[in-house]
Amino acid sequence: MSSEAQAVSRFCTPEPVFGVVAPEIIEDTLIYLATENERYLNELSDQAGCFKETQIVEFVFLLCEKWCLDQSARYQAIEIFERFMIKHVEEIYSSTREARTNNEQGKGNSWGTLKAQMCDTLVLRLVSCIQLASKLSFHYKLINNNTVLKFLQSLDYSYTKQELVESELAILKVLCFQINVPTPFAYVELLLEVLGHNGCLLPMKQLHKMCMQLLDVIYLMRNIIYDTLLKTSIENSTPSELQIAKFLSVKEDFMLLAVGVISTSAFILNPEYWNQVVQHLNCITGITTQSILEFSYAILKHSVGTTTRKNKGTRTSENFGVPPTK
Repeated sequence: MSSEAQAVSRFCTPEPVFGVVAPEIIEDTLIYLATENERYLNELSDQAGCFKETQIVEFVFLLCEKWCLDQSARYQAIEIFERFMIKHVEEIYSSTREARTNNEQGKGNSWGTLKAQMCDTLVLRLVSCIQLASKLSFHYKLINNNTVLKFLQSLDYSYTKQELVESELAILKVLCFQINVPTPFAYVELLLEVLGHNGCLLPMKQLHKMCMQLLDVIYLMRNIIYDTLLKTSIENSTPSELQIAKFLSVKEDFMLLAVGVISTSAFILNPEYWNQVVQHLNCITGITTQSILEFSYAILKHSVGTTTRKNKGTRTSENFGVPPTK
């Protein structure tokens, strides 16, 4: 089958096909995503990650599954919600601080009141972010207002269609209509595309499936996995506040996350090919082998465990070469 025919068949099946996109397109996309990742990290808010707590992630995942959305939509929704809430909170807090400075009588809403209002509309904002993500989804499975209202009513909320529209507009305005942002999902699929071109010996469809499962796990167990990574990387079980603050950029690095997901998935599928995959990822992204190894260990420790008998093929931290934390 010609490369053109393979490319066409990719859009006729729900299963991904890797290694058929033109190399120049892959190169341009890789440069773009790497640049976007670097820009995001340079502009990172001190509050990044605050709205990726397990309960929020689980809510989004379950609702996206209920509404049969493409898997990419769930990550898009989480990133939209995270960026909106951080900016929204910052804007409201700044406005209340200015009001206190200019009005000693304390007229208007206090920070406590506004914070309570934000909490009251949290579910509405989450649902609106999922709606917006559905409109960006490759498969264009839109979630209409009737579906949303029915769901919110099941939770005893009594919003109107007008309020749903206003909620979406509020999110769009705060984000200056910039909601089509890269997600870890996009980084994983792009790197898999590169591996497909580079002749990865692992079956790409199986590798892709494992990556998607692990990416879900990491989002749901984000804090504990990254806590292990931090302690492993500094070789200390009690990191300082400064080390925790500096580590924020690691937690928000989508390229590193994608590399860790693929590396770990490759190890689970077939440890014999793991070194080859890690070397490819190192060459593609410039992320060191040691960093990839440490991240893979942190993911494995909390996803499949590290206490399985060695004769079953599961490696401990010592087998990986990761020093135990002090």
